[in-house]
Amino acid sequence: MRAPDFWQADGFWAKALSPLSLLWRAGAGIRAMKTTMRHPGCKVFCVGNFTIGGAGKTPTAIALYHTLHHIGINAHFLSRGYGGREIGPHRVDPATDTASDVGDEPLLLAHTATTWVSRDRGMGAETARNAGADAIIMDDGLQNPSVIKDCSFAVVDSGFGIGNGRVIPAGPMRETLEQGLAKVHAIILIGDGNPPFLANLPASVPVLRARVVPCNGVEFDGRRVLAFAGIARPAKFHDSLRTVGANIVATVDFADHHPFRPNELADLRQRAAALNADLVTTEKDLMRLPVAARNGISTLGIKLEFEAPDQLEKIIKAVLSDG
Repeated sequence: MRAPDFWQADGFWAKALSPLSLLWRAGAGIRAMKTTMRHPGCKVFCVGNFTIGGAGKTPTAIALYHTLHHIGINAHFLSRGYGGREIGPHRVDPATDTASDVGDEPLLLAHTATTWVSRDRGMGAETARNAGADAIIMDDGLQNPSVIKDCSFAVVDSGFGIGNGRVIPAGPMRETLEQGLAKVHAIILIGDGNPPFLANLPASVPVLRARVVPCNGVEFDGRRVLAFAGIARPAKFHDSLRTVGANIVATVDFADHHPFRPNELADLRQRAAALNADLVTTEKDLMRLPVAARNGISTLGIKLEFEAPDQLEKIIKAVLSDG
């Protein structure tokens, strides 16, 4: 979803809606009490966030996978499958599944490693373990009580931070900051910003800084492009394109996880042709396009790079060695 402007400031609407935040928190508490927590029998790593909206969880989950793979751990991804019809547990097949089946993020993850979608994430975790997973990486799920996690990371966009710090609907927080901090081993801060909430973090919660790096930026240097995306914060995509030297002549933004319709793609192609520009989108958006409709559409690939990757590996190895 696109964050309303008042989520960034503690103004009238944030204060007026704050009583409703108690209902959200009460609902989350009731859900937790009614849920039976279980552990699949292998290490569970969770990549989540404190807020609604895109913070960079999927590239973080992929970076975590590569770190685990480097030290010899066979990790599987686990997702709820937001936007897909599959109830699961279902092993994602990138050759036959579509975003309508399993969701765009699981489809993207499945190009890296074995990926499962399951509405019941506890059952999904057990299925992954039975299929040979040494460890499970949950893409999202920090607030999901059904799976006992061995290690959780909160991903934070340094440009957005935690907004006004209030819980939905008064602000972007899924839970209070105190509740979130109690669950995580570390915060992964993406970008160069320094959101104010960092000043009050307990010493027990380290901050691992990282940045999003384009993988194929040289392909876009000097190219005229029409950039379109259906992600939570499209401005980050535009900034990445400008960083690699792309000449953005137009942008078209859609809602997060938007299912592209044939007429919309036709309009985009017509507009790009009129501007003598190439169409470019994100890797996640490409997952929502039919394979036959992808011809002529480029993607800017990205990866996450940590300032101190040894810090992440140290945390992971400590978790793996604990029991």
